[in-house]
Amino acid sequence: MKLDSVYSQAMLGVQRGLGSARQHAGEIASVGQLDGNSTVNLIEPLVGLKLDRLQVQASTEVIKAYDTMLGALFDAKA
Repeated sequence: MKLDSVYSQAMLGVQRGLGSARQHAGEIASVGQLDGNSTVNLIEPLVGLKLDRLQVQASTEVIKAYDTMLGALFDAKA
């Protein structure tokens, strides 16, 4: 696997995690806004936010590892 594809996939993971977090946050914010008696379950969007956070953190770690590896390659080349 090429290094640039690893970076691209990691960035895609960050973007997907943030997009999903926005969606879950919107679900949480809208609960009870319309009629005050909403029966919507908050567990799913709250757990979703936690999973989104983990996805972004994992993708960020991949980006950090990519950066470290690329730096090591440049150092070895020099």
